[in-house]
Amino acid sequence: MFTGLRSLVARGRRFGRPLRNARPFSSSWQQREGDNFTLAYARSLSHRLPLLYLVVVFDMLLVAFRFRHIAPGWLIAPGPIFLGGFALWRAYYWRPAAVERRATAVLRRDLASMSWLGAFASFLFALWGMALYVHGDWEAQSFIHYIFAVTLFSGILGLGHSPMTALRIAIATTIPTTGQILFSGHPNAVMVVLVQVVVTTLLLLITNGHHRDFVRLELSRQQLTRREREAARLAQENLLQATIDPLTGGLNRRAILDRLAEDIERSGRGVQRAWLALIDLDGFKHINDTYGHAAGDAVLQAVANRLGGMERVRCFGRLGGDEFAVVLDPSLDHAAAFAIGTALSDSLRAPVLHGGAVLRFSGSIGVHRMDGRSVSDCLERADAALYKAKELSDGAVVVFSPDDEAELQDRAAITRLFNESNLADRLKLVYQPILDAESGGVIGLEAFVRWSPDGERWLAPGQFMSLAEATGRTGEMTRTVMARALAECPAWKYGRWLAINLSPRDVMRTGTAEALARLVEDHGAPPHSIILEVTERALLEDPKRAEAQLLAFRARGFRIALDDFGAGWSSLNQVHSLPLDMIKIDQELSRALATDPGARSLVGTIVSLAWQLGIDCTIEGVEDEAQASTARALGIRLMQGYHLGRPQPAAEALALIADNALSLRA
Repeated sequence: MFTGLRSLVARGRRFGRPLRNARPFSSSWQQREGDNFTLAYARSLSHRLPLLYLVVVFDMLLVAFRFRHIAPGWLIAPGPIFLGGFALWRAYYWRPAAVERRATAVLRRDLASMSWLGAFASFLFALWGMALYVHGDWEAQSFIHYIFAVTLFSGILGLGHSPMTALRIAIATTIPTTGQILFSGHPNAVMVVLVQVVVTTLLLLITNGHHRDFVRLELSRQQLTRREREAARLAQENLLQATIDPLTGGLNRRAILDRLAEDIERSGRGVQRAWLALIDLDGFKHINDTYGHAAGDAVLQAVANRLGGMERVRCFGRLGGDEFAVVLDPSLDHAAAFAIGTALSDSLRAPVLHGGAVLRFSGSIGVHRMDGRSVSDCLERADAALYKAKELSDGAVVVFSPDDEAELQDRAAITRLFNESNLADRLKLVYQPILDAESGGVIGLEAFVRWSPDGERWLAPGQFMSLAEATGRTGEMTRTVMARALAECPAWKYGRWLAINLSPRDVMRTGTAEALARLVEDHGAPPHSIILEVTERALLEDPKRAEAQLLAFRARGFRIALDDFGAGWSSLNQVHSLPLDMIKIDQELSRALATDPGARSLVGTIVSLAWQLGIDCTIEGVEDEAQASTARALGIRLMQGYHLGRPQPAAEALALIADNALSLRA
């Protein structure tokens, strides 16, 4: 029998496989090591051992009851009292609730001691039973055969997750009982022992197989757990990538828009409405262009840190570039929201040190209390407040008001009408004469466009050009204006030139020069009689591209005038490199000319620059004789303005040219 058990152990060793997260083990009879396996063994055994110990107690009570009149009391009592008490204590100790609370180190110690402790208790149980065995007749002895077999088989099967314990219990029980039974003279002794050994061996093999299956399942479970944790980690990383702006650490555009949608949805259920603040950094482009993108990144990170440290800020995110969206506490009233916006603006004024440079900037802020509208509507209103703030000054704060709402609705209606209108039917042109101050003669006309949303009101370009840009119709408008001006006001036939304004997008758009050249050719106008007026804004956005486009206009015979010069006279030192034929001084300088020495000095500088470059200089917005006299004194020959002639329809403008020509000849 013992040879068979040794071979059984040897066979069990062949099933042992190394575990990646635990120390190698020498036999499949031994339990795997590692915290995960310790917990798995303990939890599984906690559901079996209490029942197994109760079976042992029940069997001991049956044996004691069966031998109560056969064996002496002092021999019967130790089993139920001492061994039964020990079994009850172990059943209580291994109850599942207690095992779940126990530390892993304690469980590891319990599993290590369980094998020898179980074997010793089984040996004592066998000795007690064999001591009673000699006092019984064949019937009582057969009862012990049955009880011990049932108890042993139950123990082996119950210890499927601890096969070494099952093996030691089997050995500790089989050795004393086999010897006693074989020498007892029982007529079925050999058959009883043979059945016990064979069945015990078979059950041990089954237990060993169950243990191997348990190990494989546990390894699979651990692998699945690792995969789930890895999947959870990757999901968390993906969530961060999907919601966090990597540069600033705040929410990215998608996440902050989702947060705004959630707040708007809550406000629709009666929850107090939060405030939305849009922040645009003033001076950021200058920092980026002057100090590089690394400096710009440092500024954005500093802004994020300051926003994150502000009170009453629920969350913030970067919409893109240097624009941030901030959600403020809904408990704020109008005044408190303005105060928080001002505090935000003040915090952004603190300079940032980067690479030895002091980076100074500010933040204009538009604030709007979110309501049941969509995210785009709330952003539109906050952006309208932001636009108003940027018009006031750098770092200004504007809270969207009911008046702003009315203005926005009116603008939305006009935008819709503009987008749906046929420009050819809704546009008209008026022409303002440009005079030679020395001779008093009209030397040219400038075409001004007017647009009507309803056929009654006529709006100036300042009121609708932004609509043309927003709807992408600037090119269509320019072609319509050019074609109509050439058709209704052929000033070149009187030896005069015609000035047409181009939007910044027209200047930058590839193909504009070719399209305008075809229109001029179709109407039989000489290109040199057409002056194309461009603004400083168009040139400053992308100077190199603008210069290339101006050269394309010049190559097709057009003359180029720089309009509204002086409104942003930082470009003064760039004028000499541009292909220009004329500079037109901005009307703001013209208004201040008679009263402001600084304005006169600046205009004088511009006139001197034009003279040095060999190009004409025209002053716009001359409203009275004082301005005209001052302009003449500064050497300006070409003028236009209400004092000299108001914009008028084409027929009247052409008649003015004809009358002016006659008067000059007279």
